[in-house]
Amino acid sequence: MIHVDNGQCGLCTHFGESHGGAQLMQIRKNHEAPETLVDECGHPRHASLHLKVTPISGCDGFEEVIMSSSQGHKGGKKVSA
Repeated sequence: MIHVDNGQCGLCTHFGESHGGAQLMQIRKNHEAPETLVDECGHPRHASLHLKVTPISGCDGFEEVIMSSSQGHKGGKKVSA
């Protein structure tokens, strides 16, 4: 597992946003991700490119996910998984 910091794709609302899921929730809660994980970036500036990024990638379009208190994190933009 690798540590994911604020500002990196694994904690961005656009990382894997087309499907969400339990794995993304765990990454956002624990700030850790499998080293081999690659997923789509759904950021509007990148959507047409169909970018595949790792949880530790990053860009200037980062938007932090807001997780409910039951999900263990506060701040950023609220999304449902």
